[in-house]
Amino acid sequence: MCGAELQSLPDGVQRVARALEALGHPHMPVMLDDAARTAQQAADGLGIALGQIAKSIIFRRKSDDAAVLVITSGDRRVDEKKVDALVGKTGRADADFVRARTGFAIGGVSPLGHLQPPVTLIDRDLFRFEEIWAAAGHPNGVFRLRPQDLPGLTGGAPVADVAQGQG
Repeated sequence: MCGAELQSLPDGVQRVARALEALGHPHMPVMLDDAARTAQQAADGLGIALGQIAKSIIFRRKSDDAAVLVITSGDRRVDEKKVDALVGKTGRADADFVRARTGFAIGGVSPLGHLQPPVTLIDRDLFRFEEIWAAAGHPNGVFRLRPQDLPGLTGGAPVADVAQGQG
């Protein structure tokens, strides 16, 4: 992606594109015509299964106020008790917390390119798919990847069973 192409993208998408490029990821962000604030909207816009959307959910760890990022499949719900067992007690993160820690608005949180590196967990259930799509820093921005790319893109985040009804 050249500099001129990047400059036409929203700031968050530019940050994600630079991070992807620096990590040698082969797929740059694309902008959907319609906002994809939910996993279902993103799946519909891409013509893929809901489970192929890698949702990035931010929680707030109570002990130190750290952001905890859980990347899970679009057709699954995060089991907060499983997350808490791995990283310590967490609570909901409001929109201001999410933006301050990640630099992204809810609905556009990417797995990478955060302002402050979060504690990250990757749900094993994403590995059902050969190809997935994740938010790229804006509700209209997404990028393509394989589940096995996620640990490398997130600084070595562990893969765990953190979805409801799993494990």
